[in-house]
Amino acid sequence: MAPGLVWLMAVTCGLVVANIYYNQPLLAEIGRTFGLSESRASLVATVTQVGYTLGLLLVVPLGDKRERKSLTLGLLLCSAACLGGAALAPSFGMLAAASLLIGLFSAVPQLLIPMAASLAGDEERGQVVGKVMSGLLIGVLLSRTISGYVGSQFGWRTMFWVGAGVMVVLTAVLARMLPRNQPQYAGSYGSLLRSLGTLVRELPVLRRSALVGACMFGGFSAFWTTLVFFLESPAYRYGAEVAGLFGLIGATGAFAASFAGKSADRKGADYALNLGILLFLGAYVLLGFGGTYLLGLIAGVVVLDVGQQMTHISNQTRIFSLRPEARSRLNTVYMTACFIGASAGSFLGGLAWDHFQWTGVCAVGLGLVALAYLANRFYGRQRDNTIIGE
Repeated sequence: MAPGLVWLMAVTCGLVVANIYYNQPLLAEIGRTFGLSESRASLVATVTQVGYTLGLLLVVPLGDKRERKSLTLGLLLCSAACLGGAALAPSFGMLAAASLLIGLFSAVPQLLIPMAASLAGDEERGQVVGKVMSGLLIGVLLSRTISGYVGSQFGWRTMFWVGAGVMVVLTAVLARMLPRNQPQYAGSYGSLLRSLGTLVRELPVLRRSALVGACMFGGFSAFWTTLVFFLESPAYRYGAEVAGLFGLIGATGAFAASFAGKSADRKGADYALNLGILLFLGAYVLLGFGGTYLLGLIAGVVVLDVGQQMTHISNQTRIFSLRPEARSRLNTVYMTACFIGASAGSFLGGLAWDHFQWTGVCAVGLGLVALAYLANRFYGRQRDNTIIGE
């Protein structure tokens, strides 16, 4: 692949995925606007992730059937409209509905990542996926920094207007620069969705990767959903702007993407995956015992994001090697599981914060990473050599 195309995809992934995470540093402000408790306000993050999960399940499979460039442009314009709707929302119910649709139409990165994997050679696939994913992770983390600053200075509604404008500009850029990419699947939309079940049944490696990814994303989301509440608590007494700056700190973990991809290419995906799980576990131990100290919290954020990135890249490299003709659908199964886990993690994190504060959040994270380890160690270890035809 041409390096320019790889970086264009990486930037696109980062800008689009940011739509899902703008609301997290703004939850306390949103709660004050509508007179809501912290746990109720956190439902905005949960609903957005539910919408993204629906997009993964219902939209991303079309990447194996529809021309990817036109599909991508259409989704970007829909995202812009929904972000504008969130900015204008007169009630919490309307904001939640707009957030659901923002998540649904922000599935673009999960169309571009399989596209990048299909364009890359076998010997460089992990590295290319890692570079594109580095853009996505930087978007996830820097979105919180930007959102925290804009929200504290201009109000949370302004951030959604900015996001809408970015989507319009990005649509114009991609219309000019993104190549057309026509997949080969010729069946109906119904048969396309039914084939997801076939892939799940016949690929134990896919099932294991999806389960591990769900647990890891759950632990990741539990932390980031509740961080703003922790920083506003008596332990720190910081606002949304500082919460957003932690996204900038966590963005250092994005540099692990290329390393993870290279490790998966050279030493196998399992090596990088096990290392990522170990780092994630260490991060939550550090956050649990040292999170009330600023340096401990900063170190925990960096290690957590590095561990998450390594496990995610390793999982995707592993599943993309299974069925070249079905990479969008493989990514659908994997990422749907991940964001079901993320939605559950946001919910459990908010619940744990309400009842047990920071100790409860760390316990949720440790429990989920323990489940990820057990799933990777014991579930479906038999080797998969089957090939599913179209």
